[in-house]
Amino acid sequence: MRSEVPVLELARAVTEPGLDLAVNVPLSLRLLPGECALIEAADTAQLTIFADLCGGLIQPHSGHVRFLGRDWQELPDNYAAALRGRIGRVFRTGSWVPFIDVETNILLPSLHHTRRGRSELRAEALALAHEFGLPGLPLDRPGDVAPADLDRAALVRAFLGEPLLVLVEDRPDISLSLSPAVLNRVREICDRGGAVVWLARERTVRHTAAFPAGQHLRLSDQGLALVPLAA
Repeated sequence: MRSEVPVLELARAVTEPGLDLAVNVPLSLRLLPGECALIEAADTAQLTIFADLCGGLIQPHSGHVRFLGRDWQELPDNYAAALRGRIGRVFRTGSWVPFIDVETNILLPSLHHTRRGRSELRAEALALAHEFGLPGLPLDRPGDVAPADLDRAALVRAFLGEPLLVLVEDRPDISLSLSPAVLNRVREICDRGGAVVWLARERTVRHTAAFPAGQHLRLSDQGLALVPLAA
């Protein structure tokens, strides 16, 4: 029997003034184990700030953000950092350490947050790479890897290690959102009791019915608003 404790909960959370998402309206979202949300916005910077809020990287000015029932604001820094090891994320831009190869970039978070050996993690990462269309794990530095391959490598890093929450900032140059392999991984996360938040620029994700999303929302300076799942 699954827990009724939400994997992710935003309870009337308002961001700090001065941020791109500094709206004076509360943001509320509740994802139980096995649930997925598709969130669209006209401004991708808003989506990045929203993802930072979900992951506890920024604190709300008011309200609460909880992961696995724990309020980010109430956690000691070291505990919060450890808890983020259960979160996978695809960033909209950047997020690569430029002076090490992409394979090491992919493995580092899991090596830091778990006790699994490098060879075991590498084998899992290689299997994910093949699923997402890569011939292997890129051995070049990020600046020497094609953008489309970096996007696929970002997915490998995000889904590696059985995360309980995955935050995906959709990338514009390839239609990862329509990839059967990616959708299968999203469903797998949900099937084992995790949750997924897929963040995309408005109207760039087609055939939204393909997503196993229980909630489809639009993010704007007016807050979060429900939209029909087939919109």
